[in-house]
Formats: sequence, C-alpha cells, structure tokens
Amino acid sequence: MRCVAVIPARGGSKGLPRKNLTPLGGVPLVVRTIAAARGAALVQAVYVSTDDPEIAAASRAAGAAVIDRPAEIATDEASSESALLHALEMIEAESDPVDVLVFLQCTSPFTTPAEVDACVSAIGRGGAVCAFTAAPDHGFLWTVGEDGFAAGLNHDHTAPRRRRQELPPQFRETGAVYAMDATAFRAAGARFCGPAAVVPVETAPVEIDSAADLALAEALLAPRRPAPLAFSAGVKALVMDFDGVFTDDRVLVDQDGREAVFASRSDGMGLDRLRKLTAIRTLILSKEVNPVVSARARKLRIEARQGIDDKLPELDRWLAENGLTRAETAYIGNDVNDLDCLNAVGFPIAPCDARPEALAVARHVTSAPGGRGALRELCEALIRAGGD
Repeated sequence: MRCVAVIPARGGSKGLPRKNLTPLGGVPLVVRTIAAARGAALVQAVYVSTDDPEIAAASRAAGAAVIDRPAEIATDEASSESALLHALEMIEAESDPVDVLVFLQCTSPFTTPAEVDACVSAIGRGGAVCAFTAAPDHGFLWTVGEDGFAAGLNHDHTAPRRRRQELPPQFRETGAVYAMDATAFRAAGARFCGPAAVVPVETAPVEIDSAADLALAEALLAPRRPAPLAFSAGVKALVMDFDGVFTDDRVLVDQDGREAVFASRSDGMGLDRLRKLTAIRTLILSKEVNPVVSARARKLRIEARQGIDDKLPELDRWLAENGLTRAETAYIGNDVNDLDCLNAVGFPIAPCDARPEALAVARHVTSAPGGRGALRELCEALIRAGGD
C-alpha cells in the first residue's frame, strides 16, 4: 500500500495574515503539520501544495516535498479538494500510483502521528473508503425554527431533559486528519467519498483561523511545554548529534582556518556517569568530519561516526551491529538533518535551543541548551530511570 500525505498551504489568508507560517510555540503551523505527517509510520511521503515561495522554503527545510499550486486553485474560493486532486495528479505523474491519500490541515496544530496512522488504518476496515478524526461531543445543539424560536437539533427540547450519558454517541469533526482511498476520492472529488469511519481522538478540536484562535492554542499549549526530563526504563542506546548538542552550535575560526568549539565539562561528567552507572550504549553521529569530534569522543570513550550526510541508514547499521532496535533508542539532535532519526526512534529528544523543526518532533526537550548542560540533564534523567 502506498500512502502519501498532502498538506494544502496557500499564502493568502484573510482572518490571520500569513497564517500557515504563523508560529505556535515557536514552530510555524505548516512545520508542525509536516512533523506530524513525517512521524506517522504508515505515510511514505509528505507533500505541501502551495503557491507561496516562503511556505515552500519552510516546507522543504522541514523535510516535505513541494507541489507548486496553480493560481486558479489558490484563491479564497478554491476548495481543498481541488488542491488535493491536483497534487494527486502531480505525484502520480512522477511516481507510482497512490493507494491512500491523507489530507492534513495546518489550522489543526495538535495533530499527532498516531492520529494520522489511525485514520490510514481505518481505510478498508468494514468497507470504509474514508476516515476522519472527530472529538466526542456531548453538547446540546440548537437552531432557530421557522417561527423564530429556538429548537433542539440533537435533542427534543419539549421533552424532559435527558442526561448526557443517555444521549446517543455524537462526534465533532476536528478538521485535522482525513484519509481517503485514492480511487474513491478521484471518482467522487470529495473527501467524504463513500462509507466513512470515525476515528475518535482526545486532541482539543482547535482550528486556527483568527488571532483569537491562535491565543487559545497558545494557552492550550502551555501545559504541554517540556517538564523536567523523565523516562521509563527501556532505553538501551543513546545516539547523539555533535554540533548543537555537545557544543553551543558556534565555531571559533582563527586566521589560519583552524576551528575550535565550546563544550561543557558538566556534560562530560554526565556521560561518564552514564557509562559507569548504566549499560546504555552510546554513539556520536555527526555530519561534519572534524578532529574536535574525534578528540572529544576519544576522551569520553564514546564511539563516533563522522561525515554522515544521511544519518538514519547509519543509525540502523549501528543498531543492527549491536543487537538494538529503534524502539529502545534515544536520539538527541538539534537540526533538520536529525529529523529522520528523531522520527524513527522510540525516544526523540532535542535541546531547548534546537531548530523549530526538531522541537516539533521531539517528545522530550531539555531545559538546558546544547553545549551548556543539555547532555548532563539527559544523562541524569536516564540514570534515574535505571537505564538497561
């Protein structure tokens, strides 16, 4: 089964100008949505359909492919379906046919990879050809009748009020995730293209279309912000990027071109304690080839693999060599070239000063910045958890 996600994200927005690039918790809405799609196990590719160069650049940096949306389907009046049908045509013109199409909206900022996977998994089950996320809703809905007076929609207002527990189940569409059988979607031209499965979610059904919506989302995000690091037992490997994790991401260059970096002695002490007090295997995985990486790794007695442009295959090789799995691996990285590894492992971690793209996919975020205590904080948390 080939499953792709498409995120329509045009540049124009009336209620909240430049909405799709608006940051929430420091992360642009389109980047948050890309992170959710890329983290889904059942999605093979993520595309952003846009008419805006700035959105396109942000999307590519976050790891999505970009489809240039024609102006005629990027207007206020154009439907999301028109962008999806165009995207599907462009995708299949360059690659294999799509079996399942996932439609994600940037206006739903709290979408999770698990919700995406749940919608995809629902396709075909019991004859469903489409699925969507919905939040349980126990509200009493009203309308105004032809006589100008209020009338119950989902309840008989003329009868004694029933308890909520006695009402039939009802759901509110969140607008976050839709999954469709691609053939059925093409034929119908609509997201609800046949028998639809409801995927209940606990995520707050917030859609950002105004400044007030954004303020509400910020308020809801506050309790989600990183608490002190805490892990359950089960971490057997810790893999670390170097720049921005061991260092503060700066480099000193002298007049002869020699480079030097700032590192933390406290981080070194934490890694030494981790080695002595747990059986957790450690690895430095770095894009750069630099003697300072080798020197630091040698001093800390940690294996280092350098000059790795595509980190995930190298991570998988190291895990296989050591009889380890992604699920029991913690990875800490700070930049876009760490996203594949962060999305793949069981314990994705970012320093608090990491790039927004890394923060968006990290399940754990240190309170200390990279090169200034982030690794010490992480090591102590793993020691407390009694790492295997």
